[in-house]
Amino acid sequence: MPHPSPWEPGLLPSLTGVGPGPSARDKRVALRSALAAAGAGQGGAIEPLVLPGATDALGARLIEEAGFAAVYATGAGLANAGFGLPDIGLISQTEVVDHAGRLAEATRVPLICDADTGYGGPLAAMRTVRLLERAGVAGLQLEDQEMPKRCGHFDSHTLIPAGHMQTKIAAACEARSAGAGADDGLVIIARTDARSADGIDEAIERGRAYAEAGADVLFIEAPRTVGELALVGRELAGVPLIVNVVEGGKTPQLELAEYAELGFGVVLFANYLMRSMHLAGREALEHLREHGETASRADRMAGWSERQNLFNLPRFSAAETALDRELGSAT
Repeated sequence: MPHPSPWEPGLLPSLTGVGPGPSARDKRVALRSALAAAGAGQGGAIEPLVLPGATDALGARLIEEAGFAAVYATGAGLANAGFGLPDIGLISQTEVVDHAGRLAEATRVPLICDADTGYGGPLAAMRTVRLLERAGVAGLQLEDQEMPKRCGHFDSHTLIPAGHMQTKIAAACEARSAGAGADDGLVIIARTDARSADGIDEAIERGRAYAEAGADVLFIEAPRTVGELALVGRELAGVPLIVNVVEGGKTPQLELAEYAELGFGVVLFANYLMRSMHLAGREALEHLREHGETASRADRMAGWSERQNLFNLPRFSAAETALDRELGSAT
């Protein structure tokens, strides 16, 4: 007969990052459900999935705490915040996988990982899929730039042939543990930077080709006008579409309802949180340098309890006390 546990029911599952939590499969199912819901609003209208980006576990926790359904592990943000580098393809496959694993462990909601080009050809993309699956991500994004890639809102992009990207997508889909098209399979997002390199018509043609190759979601990077956004939404209707909101970038900044009316089911704010923290951090340090104290700025920072609660210290402390007993002892 099993001994009674010396801890209250539900205590250990509440310890995100240490205790049992949603499986990678559970998170993939949740992501697919969120994508389906984004395209199935009342009366057929789109209710967009708002997807904030995180550069670290703190950001992922804040996104989950704020009530968002998923987290985006931003590649540009990792390069900037994790390595102090620009987004020009300098971060490696293993560095991204290691980082994604930490973010996936830190949150109970699905994580989508920016996997750049897949870090090589089709075989490299297949390995990237398997590594990120094991890291616990729910979806990943592959793009059609040549290596080294560049931020989609920079200039001077060079692309691989569309047929080669189709092969890479098909191979990535085949590499998924659950098999291509499964309801619990890793979500494959195909991004094209063709708008910058060859124009919006080529970007749309590539989007069609990538959907035919098996991509679950399409990401047409950097449309320049509302008219181009409308064209993308109209020509690629029937496939979940991402619009990337880059403050100060090339794509028009609209309201969520406007993006939805144009046909976009996912609205990505990849680096909004990082850039907001950047400014807040600069202001905080300027205050410290000028005044030599932080007490007068206490209302501009998270309180002690807020910080500890975000990282679940009360439950971890309760677990430490509960687990410092022999199995079967009285609680």
